[in-house]
Amino acid sequence: MSKQESTGRRYPRQVVCGGVQLEVAPLRTTDREALAALVATLPAHDLLFLRRDISHPKVLDAWMLAIETGELASLVARAEDGTLVGCTAIFTDPLSWSRHVGELRVLTSPEWRGRGLGRVLIQECFAQALELELTRLVAQMTTDQRAAIAVFEDLGFKAEALLAGHVIDREGRPHDLVLLAHDVRAVAARNVLYGMSEALGG
Repeated sequence: MSKQESTGRRYPRQVVCGGVQLEVAPLRTTDREALAALVATLPAHDLLFLRRDISHPKVLDAWMLAIETGELASLVARAEDGTLVGCTAIFTDPLSWSRHVGELRVLTSPEWRGRGLGRVLIQECFAQALELELTRLVAQMTTDQRAAIAVFEDLGFKAEALLAGHVIDREGRPHDLVLLAHDVRAVAARNVLYGMSEALGG
């Protein structure tokens, strides 16, 4: 059983973004081609915050394998016609000294940006992180991805490091990465305090 299947979170879940209902459910290996189609809609610059270029077939194959082995927990947002419009991944390493930390990645289709989908997916990841007994989530992105950084900061992530020239794009140009982090337990405590614990409920 994969890590994402072992949690108590109930899926699929129905969410509303921009007045449209979407289904959020775990990513399955059978979603590989649909995920490839989502990745194909993303500007190349958006992929720089990932450790590998997921537009490459071998990287997608590795993502599918990581689902089977439990190395990652991954969710997708699906439109009524079955199209994937968003995807998340929480990478963990249970054998490392940072096994309490999850590396969060969120992808959203360009046509769905500005509708709150990224925020919804990040909140789902907070719930997953609690169920996976993680205490910290980290995310990284290039410093010019200001809209994405703003969403993460609005949800309580704090910039903790700047990695100068850490990634090089397909044209050979270097870009700086900003590393943001969040205390997962603080999210749960805040939601309970403000009567929003259902956001992390089953």
